[in-house]
Amino acid sequence: MPIFISYSHSDKKFVEKLAAHLVKNNAHVWVDTWELNVGDSILNKVQQAILESGALLVVLSAASVQSEWCKRELSAGLVRELEERRVIVLPALLEDCEIPLFLREKMYADFRKDFKTGLNAVLDAILRITNANQGRIFKQKAINDWAADWGYDNGLFQMHFTIVQTGEDLPFTLLTEVTVRCNKPATQRYEAYVAQRLDWLRRLVLTEHLAALATAKDLRVVIEDQFPKELRATSADEKRGMQYDILVRCRRLGEDNGKDQLVNVSNYLEDIRDHMRGVARKPTPEEFQRLLALIKEQ
Repeated sequence: MPIFISYSHSDKKFVEKLAAHLVKNNAHVWVDTWELNVGDSILNKVQQAILESGALLVVLSAASVQSEWCKRELSAGLVRELEERRVIVLPALLEDCEIPLFLREKMYADFRKDFKTGLNAVLDAILRITNANQGRIFKQKAINDWAADWGYDNGLFQMHFTIVQTGEDLPFTLLTEVTVRCNKPATQRYEAYVAQRLDWLRRLVLTEHLAALATAKDLRVVIEDQFPKELRATSADEKRGMQYDILVRCRRLGEDNGKDQLVNVSNYLEDIRDHMRGVARKPTPEEFQRLLALIKEQ
């Protein structure tokens, strides 16, 4: 999900600089001048963007706190905070001004003296709520906490997902680990993306591929006792010689309620994919050209 930037057009120069730096740091941002086209309904587009955003970055200045449009955007963000019971509104102070009443108890990113200091504060805040590589997913009465990591094993690239499911009504915790191991051609493909500084995009593609495979194969594991249960699957691109070996490992921790527990791994991976889709930014025009070049090499 993108970060919606609410600001007065009097501060356009600052906002464009801020947005450009956020994009360079892999943040997905929504700025009206970047997203709106001739003929678009401004009200509908902005309303939809606020509802679908991961957070609302409010640039506070003498002009913005007087802007009726900015006041409406801020109100929408605060309403979402109350409804979703999580941080939505992130204040950024551009200059001394009268801070709106409902923002006075919030910490803000301070750009008044130093741009870099304010930028780092914004990036830290964004990471806490829009990190593409970890998150928390609410599923009915369950909470699924997850994180992704990656690296090399004997020279072969692999991604690893750890999912922990808990819930108020569950006397136990479910721990699931999913590892995707690339063969040599698939590893070389990843390294080609690394060379073009598009490794983040390749990991997203691998996650998409993993979720699609899990859906097709309906990956489920039945846990009967305290011992780990394993499930293996393989996906191959015979034309390009790339192969992906998947290992799923599940276990139950905590009380033994005497019942078998079904773990729907496919649902886990679909939720992770959806989260990463929502948080991941779009490639910049320059990155898109590098991506096209990589695709042509296949």
